[in-house]
Amino acid sequence: KGHRAVYIGVHVPFAKQGRRRHRHRGHRHHRRRKEKETDREDGRESPSYVSPFLQDTPSQRVQFILGTEDDDEHIPHDLFTEMDELCFRDGEEYEWKETARWLKFEEDVEDGGDRWSKPYVATLSLHSLFELRSCILNGTVMLDMRANTLDEIADMVLDNMIASGQLDESIRENVREALLKRHHHQNEKKFSNRIPLVRSFADIGKKHSDPHLLERNGLLASPQSAPGNLDTGKSGDIKGTGTGGSRENSTVDFSKVDMNFMRKIPSGAEASNVLVGEVDFLERPIIAFVRLSPAVLLSGLTEVPVPTRFLFLLLGPAGKAPQYHEIGRSIATLMTDDVFHDVAYKAKDRNDLLSGIDEFLDQVTVLPPGEWDPSIRIEPPKSVPSQEKRKVPKFPNGSAPTGEILKEEGHHAGPELERTGRLFGGLILDIQRKAPFFLSDFKDALSLQCLASILFLYCACMSPVITFGGLLGEATQGRISAIESLFGASLTGIAYSLFAGQPLTILGSTGPVLVFEKILFKFCRDYNLSYLSLRTSIGLWTAFLCIVLVATDASSLVCYITRFTEEAFAALICIIFIYEALEKLFHLGEVYAFNMHNDLDKLTLYS
Repeated sequence: KGHRAVYIGVHVPFAKQGRRRHRHRGHRHHRRRKEKETDREDGRESPSYVSPFLQDTPSQRVQFILGTEDDDEHIPHDLFTEMDELCFRDGEEYEWKETARWLKFEEDVEDGGDRWSKPYVATLSLHSLFELRSCILNGTVMLDMRANTLDEIADMVLDNMIASGQLDESIRENVREALLKRHHHQNEKKFSNRIPLVRSFADIGKKHSDPHLLERNGLLASPQSAPGNLDTGKSGDIKGTGTGGSRENSTVDFSKVDMNFMRKIPSGAEASNVLVGEVDFLERPIIAFVRLSPAVLLSGLTEVPVPTRFLFLLLGPAGKAPQYHEIGRSIATLMTDDVFHDVAYKAKDRNDLLSGIDEFLDQVTVLPPGEWDPSIRIEPPKSVPSQEKRKVPKFPNGSAPTGEILKEEGHHAGPELERTGRLFGGLILDIQRKAPFFLSDFKDALSLQCLASILFLYCACMSPVITFGGLLGEATQGRISAIESLFGASLTGIAYSLFAGQPLTILGSTGPVLVFEKILFKFCRDYNLSYLSLRTSIGLWTAFLCIVLVATDASSLVCYITRFTEEAFAALICIIFIYEALEKLFHLGEVYAFNMHNDLDKLTLYS
């Protein structure tokens, strides 16, 4: 009593099966046997070896992998994925050309390579996913490689391929030369054809904000890499350690960096490079999946200066370029998947990567080929569904969580909507969360780049105040008009922005407020009450009740308000406005009634 049993599972492989003793007949047979044992230790499947770890379902294996403790070198970061394909340049020599990129959704180079497409949800063929699984199963997998340059990575990958028999020594130099070809990025063409034009306020402010953007991503740590290189085209040495990656001996030409796209990349993000192509000196494809530890900034490999963490290489004989392209899209899409992304960071061997692919295949929905058009691009959803349920293990008895438990978990989306049980506990936690960013909310606006946003917010705040102020003056017979509405909105807006820490919130009169004021004024007029005195009393009571709600953490109940509540309230306001419009229309009909018995001869005599 007072104790509980703790069961610890240890992964123990099966004992090796006995073999019949015989004499070796030459070095070739010994090498084949050694390669077979190497494949077994490497985690590749073979008919005589089945790991007990593979007896679980893919989701259970993935949940086990994601449940391992994080270390400093395997903490998942946001990923930017770029796919380059090997192609001829002017029909003379090979070069790597950027064809697609992923932040969360896919973007392709289209219209003859002139511009990027809009982001869209990637649609993959099931065959390419199975081929990708076969590539990971039979190709070279090197995890936690320590290298500082692309030359070192290429040498280590080729040495591993030759040692495992995937690549012949005679064509090593050809493959190495292909790997180290120049990378041509889409933004290089845009910068080379740029013509000086009249710059807007946003362009002027961009020049001042670019240094802060690079500092945020850990790419400016010395004066030599200063933002002056953005205009002069000079190169600067980068020696930062913003994401824990190695950036020594790396050089970035900031004149070729697309700062508009750089702003979309989250701080601390890393890169995943997918290299696919066809060559004429290979008889069979060669595949390599590499995870660098730590991430390394490889100059010229990626269109934006972020350190590279993953490399996927697929080179094969000529004639199958579309097939290689689809496999490259498959691995790039997998790297943007929340679950496989974490598995790739925490994988210990080849089997972990295969488990991540199998779990992804379990979640895939297949569309019949004759019932939809694959050329139609699917627009990204407004809100991306959470994938956390794929990472959470099921209940111990194998049953899934009930709908009530899932619903209860869905109500508590974040710490802001949790009850503290203390007086003003939620307010104190809000102040602690907001304090580090309070000054930056106002200082960041002191930039020319924010001028357009400031003017827009000014008009957005002024327009409804003046509009509804005029309607209030008509509804309250001048008690509250546009001047009072403008003065009240100014005071409350400044106070709310300073003390609530929400400078972007638009305050002022709205439709429900107008309806309420009309009903209140009619009530005061019917019962001979002072409208302004009653309105002041209502305001004081509202302030008192708000303080009570803050003190008791009543804002946590907001998580139970569904879309139905919002739409029902909006429908009520619409009905009230429609009723008011029809009422005024009928009132005009009574005051200015139609004369159904008019005489055209006396038309000018009617008053």
